[in-house]
Order: sequence, then structure tokens, then C-alpha cells
Amino acid sequence: MTLRFSVLASGSTGNAFYIETEQQRLLVDAGLSGKKMDGLFQEINIDPSRLDGILVTHEHSDHIKGLGIFARKHQLPIYANEKTWQAMDHSLGKLTLDQKFQFDMGSVRSFGDIEVESFGVSHDAAEPMFYTFRNNGQKVALVTDLGYVSERIKKTVDDADAYIFEANHDVEMLRMGRYPWNVKRRILGDSGHVSNEDCGLALTDIITNRTKRIYLAHLSLDNNMKDLARMSVNQILTERGIEVELHDTDPAVPTPLYDVGAITERV
Repeated sequence: MTLRFSVLASGSTGNAFYIETEQQRLLVDAGLSGKKMDGLFQEINIDPSRLDGILVTHEHSDHIKGLGIFARKHQLPIYANEKTWQAMDHSLGKLTLDQKFQFDMGSVRSFGDIEVESFGVSHDAAEPMFYTFRNNGQKVALVTDLGYVSERIKKTVDDADAYIFEANHDVEMLRMGRYPWNVKRRILGDSGHVSNEDCGLALTDIITNRTKRIYLAHLSLDNNMKDLARMSVNQILTERGIEVELHDTDPAVPTPLYDVGAITERV
């Protein structure tokens, strides 16, 4: 048994993450239209009607845009904490009671053979939370949409086989860019988004010998570039003697399904 995953979409225009075992299939967020969500699954050759559920991180539109229509079309249960349900319920359209489930922040829940732990993050939403996934000794951590990486988060997500980790912006690009100051202040603040540099520094505290892959996620279209994010994070890791594969994500193109069981320890 092994975990496999794909970052279906990542960025300010829409986010979705898929993870599976042979027995269980889960989606995190559905931040693109229902039609685009179906197209993303088609690209990785997965039938979305075979999903076992959708986990929600928070109610911002780039995470729930297609949630209601996608869940209705494929008759899927949705899991979110109480405050997130209160914040998003009105925008999802009609859902049946057997599609609405509560998953409290800071708790662990088993979905078949996948153990999922939720943890809170500092972001300007009702009660934002992200997840780690465990199966057969393997661990994958999904960590985006946070203003800073607390020690509590580091302890929750450390020693994972793979990370999907936010590298939202280059600080100088953001400061010199076209955004109004109030937006820049929000992004740079403790409830905004993590920069390339802060991503690299946080990773140095949580990577272990079992960590093989890091996917840089939620890149800003205006205030970052894939090459720049990769270079900035890699420079920090290299300075501390850490060698690990860095992979891009995209707002419209899913990453190939990755088998965590193929990960081997670094020398």
C-alpha cells in the first residue's frame, strides 16, 4: 500500500489537491469551475465519481469555486470545520444532509486506510486549516495559505516524505509591484501568505532524511515566477547542506501522479 498524489491546481486562480491509495481517493478543495475540475481529473486519468470525499481548507473562492456543483454532480461528501461551513454554506447551493460532514480543526480522522490530521494556519479566513496524510508509515503534508509557519505547525508537519508547501511571493517583487498598499500589507502580514525566503527557512526546520520531494505551491502570478521561487528556496536549502527535489505546481496544469512509495532516503 502506498500514497499517490497530484497537485491538480495551485495558485490564486484556483486550488485543488488529489491523494489516493488503492482503497481510498480524496480531494482537497475544488477552487476551479466544475467543468475545469472534471478536466483536471481527466488529465491524470482518474474518474472523479470514484472519489470518497472532499476536504475543505477554508472558504476563499480560489478553494471552493466549483465545490458545490462538483459535489452535486458526483454525489460526494464534503468535510469542513464548523466555522468554515458557516462561512461557505450559502455559496455552495443545495446539498443533501448526507453530503455535509464536520471535520474539526486539530483532529485526526481516518478515511479508509488514510489517516488525516487537520491543523490550523494563520490566514484571513473563518477557521482555515490544512492537512497531513498518513498511510503505511508514509506521510504527505499540504501546507499553503499561511502568513507564517509557527512552531506548532512545524511539529505537526515535520518528517514528511513529501511536502506541498507555499512559496507565494518574492518580497521585492511584491513591494515594487502594482498592488495597492493595503493588499501588499495583507499578503506580507501574519495572516497573509508565505514568501519564497520564508518557505525555504521553514523547510530547513522540518525536512529530514526521509524527505525526497517538495512541491512549491500557491505562487502569485504577479509577484513570483517558478524559476525564481525554485532558485530562492534551493539557495537557502543548499546553504544548509540540504539536497532535495523541488517541483513546480501550476494554476491550470496538474502535476503527474506521484507514488510516495518510490521515495528513498537521501544519502
